Amino acid sequence: MPTTYGDHPSQIVHRHAPRTAPGPAPVAVLLHGGWWRDRHDAGLMAPLADDLRDAGWAVWNVEYRRTGADGGGWPQTVDDVARALDLLADTADHDDALDVSRVVAIGHSAGAHLALMTATESLVTSVVALAPITDLRRCAEEELGEGAVAPFLGPDPAPGLYATSSPLHRLPLGVPQLVLHGDADQRVPVEHSRDYVAAAREVDDPVEYHEIAGADHFAVIDPGHRSWGTVRGALRDGWG
Repeated sequence: MPTTYGDHPSQIVHRHAPRTAPGPAPVAVLLHGGWWRDRHDAGLMAPLADDLRDAGWAVWNVEYRRTGADGGGWPQTVDDVARALDLLADTADHDDALDVSRVVAIGHSAGAHLALMTATESLVTSVVALAPITDLRRCAEEELGEGAVAPFLGPDPAPGLYATSSPLHRLPLGVPQLVLHGDADQRVPVEHSRDYVAAAREVDDPVEYHEIAGADHFAVIDPGHRSWGTVRGALRDGWG
């Protein structure tokens, strides 16, 4: 069921009930990747949404304004995700089908960046970061995503903006984080997650890391891949 959280056509959440017996269900907030660009949308996370519904989760698959003709960028894209999470909090106040004692934000790539950026000031209780973007200066310097950072931050970022907009420089987040990254990722090099996890552990942030041998950038959002099996197993066992 689509629900709007603003007036822009991209300010929408695709809501899905679990395919299980009625009763309060934990909530998975899905945030798609695509280097924040408007050529990609929430449909990227639809297979994971389906799988989570089968596992008893209520799913909020969030769309947001993206760069290009969609009007996104810094800070409006991050603000959109924060507004969607505010809507979840407001909805939970009068919807006893949602168990917001367990709200897991699951983001892929740029979506993982957004999940990490918004977790601390919301009702999110944990974050699953799949091949996350964590350091925007490094991404810009390495020209990742065909130069995707410049459209997101602007062509001449103000001093300090790289740090302000990067989860790496906002540690500790204070919420449990499950980070997965394939060592064959050609879009976001696995070294980014290795360094992020090391920095998180240095400040005692609760982070668990799984490096998936042979997995590329998109394997981690394939519900049939063993990497997603790692996530499903953790969620089934009560992580987050």
